[in-house]
Amino acid sequence: VQLQASGGGLVQAGGSLRLSCAVSESTFNFNGIGWYRQAPGKQRDLVAILRGNTDYADSVEARFIISRDNVKNTVYLQMNNLKPEDTAVYYCYAMQRLQAYWGQGTQVTVSS
Repeated sequence: VQLQASGGGLVQAGGSLRLSCAVSESTFNFNGIGWYRQAPGKQRDLVAILRGNTDYADSVEARFIISRDNVKNTVYLQMNNLKPEDTAVYYCYAMQRLQAYWGQGTQVTVSS
């Protein structure tokens, strides 16, 4: 299983970015698929995940939207109204049975 994340960059506060995670097989093969993030000096935290229900971290709910394209085997994270505290490396994540898979991470930097 391979996960390829892209779409990060530098954006001003209030701006938007869309992250993409290209998956080497159907996203429906996984029990859960989504995004985590890790800010400098902090632990890696869940941002949003598709696993039956769709779950979001409280800090991003109503600003971020996770979705998938079944044809392209891609999961997206639309990030709106970005804040400086959203600055982090964002990792694509997938869980298949008890095996976790991680993408390489993409940097998102939000300037104030």
